[in-house]
Amino acid sequence: MLQDEATILLAELDGSKKETMMKMRFWALLVASGLVIFSAGAQDYPTRQIDLAVPFAAGGPTDTLARGLAQVMSAQLKQTVVVENVPGAGGTIAANRVVKAKPDGYSLLITHIGLATAPSLYRKLPFNPLKDFEYVGQVADVPMTLIAKTSLPPDNLTQLIAYIKKNNAKLNLGHAGLGAASQLCGLLFTSRIQTEITTIPYNGTAPAMTALIGGEIDLMCDQTTNTTNPIRSGMVKVYGTTTSKRIAVLPMVPTLAEQGLKDFEVAVWHGVYAPKGTPPAVINRLVTALQASVQDKQFKKRLSDLGAEVVTPDKATPASLEKKLNAEVEKWAAIIKKAGVYAD
Repeated sequence: MLQDEATILLAELDGSKKETMMKMRFWALLVASGLVIFSAGAQDYPTRQIDLAVPFAAGGPTDTLARGLAQVMSAQLKQTVVVENVPGAGGTIAANRVVKAKPDGYSLLITHIGLATAPSLYRKLPFNPLKDFEYVGQVADVPMTLIAKTSLPPDNLTQLIAYIKKNNAKLNLGHAGLGAASQLCGLLFTSRIQTEITTIPYNGTAPAMTALIGGEIDLMCDQTTNTTNPIRSGMVKVYGTTTSKRIAVLPMVPTLAEQGLKDFEVAVWHGVYAPKGTPPAVINRLVTALQASVQDKQFKKRLSDLGAEVVTPDKATPASLEKKLNAEVEKWAAIIKKAGVYAD
């Protein structure tokens, strides 16, 4: 009907007006065709390999989680999901790369609470974590453990705190670099016991753990995905977990809270993000795949064996991840400001 009315209208116009109308109709058809093609592309997604950027070095806790997720997501999406390690600057290099990537669903980011602390840690952050991403959903929560080299004298947390207060000038605490979860946990711990310790940054969790096992550093606070096996094998000494209750994979390890450090609870949450402007149809496809992945029995067991807890499907959503990120940005801003830690 609309086409017939347009034909009648064109017949009534003079030559110049008719030519203008024809040009307008031509461009309208091109735009409409482009929308149809774009929509079809989104509906067919994915048709090729998907890159999943990890902001930290291979062998670390986030890398371990990402590789497990990539495997199950590949099966769900029927396309290969490839993990790409892009370490540096506390995870901001990888995040900025994904922010600038084409918003077509083929460049994704998986990262942890470091995205929430970046606005407070960096004075010149090249992106806005709250505005420059499309949210896909949360993946897993990973508890942390306070560990030490085996030769450190204290046998429990009470003794450790007393020992630190007496010898803090001689002790050091290693971490995986600025913005790493291990640094944040360490900051929170020293803040709570009101005693400063020299901190030593490493280029990733793996080298920091190697240094601890070798006795080069005294203390570290890191995720169970990285510390469970060294604790079980006796390669490090453990003083407690950062959870409200003991974790199943390390039932013999008391929480820091039950040893007197009240309300000390840190879980490293991880989420998946896409560049801003990624089509809703693509995001919906990714969310569907993520929700199926967090229910995969093998994936859940693999992480559970390392002390991590895969989220329930209701948390593997854009709304849940957005809410979590906003709350964590606010929470860590106060802690980081008090500690006076930042980078240009």
